[in-house]
Amino acid sequence: MQKTVICYGDSNTWGCDPAPTHNRFPRDIRWTGVLQKNLGDDYYVIEEGCCGRTTVWDDPVEEDKNGKTYLGPCIESHRPVDLIVLMLGTNDLKQRYCVPPSDIARGIGVLCKVILHSAAGPNGLAPRILVVAPPRLGRLDEFAEMFAGGDVKSKNLAAYYRKITDELNIPLLDANTVVTTSDLDGLHWEQAEHAKFARTLADMIPGLLA
Repeated sequence: MQKTVICYGDSNTWGCDPAPTHNRFPRDIRWTGVLQKNLGDDYYVIEEGCCGRTTVWDDPVEEDKNGKTYLGPCIESHRPVDLIVLMLGTNDLKQRYCVPPSDIARGIGVLCKVILHSAAGPNGLAPRILVVAPPRLGRLDEFAEMFAGGDVKSKNLAAYYRKITDELNIPLLDANTVVTTSDLDGLHWEQAEHAKFARTLADMIPGLLA
């Protein structure tokens, strides 16, 4: 039976090109599309990336960026869902939120509990979860003011995420071990990084759903 995988994230899941235009990469380049190709027809990969999405924070400048608000309806609309790849936290580093890395990790924990308490998986159970700790920020230029202090916070995110995922017995992938954020804008991934990330997930996912 075909497995359903939701990729729930921000602009790097959406596929934002770090070049100055910030256009969206074509589906065959962004990691979600490459993941679908690598996994094959036994899997259905659903892209749920939104630029600016946070873990649990309401954005005072842009509307509809709170990842918790949409998560429940999202997984209900796609049920049954076998696996949710959850990669958020980069936008939480914005200066406007003023939250430490430990609180960003707690936000991921809140999202995990939304999923674990749902019945949106096969046979009315909860979907499996893979949490991805986003990679460190690169060299910031146009976004330097918006993410003031975020480069330092981003270096510790994975360690804080691991504390949460260990408590919840959820697997964690530290994206720093796979990809590097582009210095073109300090936030997004270049084409080759999307391909590497997709290959890594394609190797992991069958084992997570075995």
